[in-house]
Amino acid sequence: MSFFSNLKKNPIFKILTNTFVIIFIPFIIWMLFFDENSYLTHREFNKEIEDLESTITFYEEKLDSDKEMIKNLQDSLKLERFAREKYLMKKENEDIYIIEFDTIKK
Repeated sequence: MSFFSNLKKNPIFKILTNTFVIIFIPFIIWMLFFDENSYLTHREFNKEIEDLESTITFYEEKLDSDKEMIKNLQDSLKLERFAREKYLMKKENEDIYIIEFDTIKK
């Protein structure tokens, strides 16, 4: 019996048996882990937002480089060079030889 009487005098026991604490602790646990708007859900959403923002920056950079390429291809000589290199186009009565180098070292 002395154990319980000593336990009741303990300040930690008094705090933990407080009605407010008994209600507040499960509420916090519920809000952090089980609720629809839980911390875990928000963390997943934040990660998805970061991924989407990185995708946006990638496509913005790609768009800028494509705009620069379109600007460069306005010149007929650069357009002809691009068509020859990228799509292997040729003029009439012209032969194209493709030379590929073996990049794998033996």
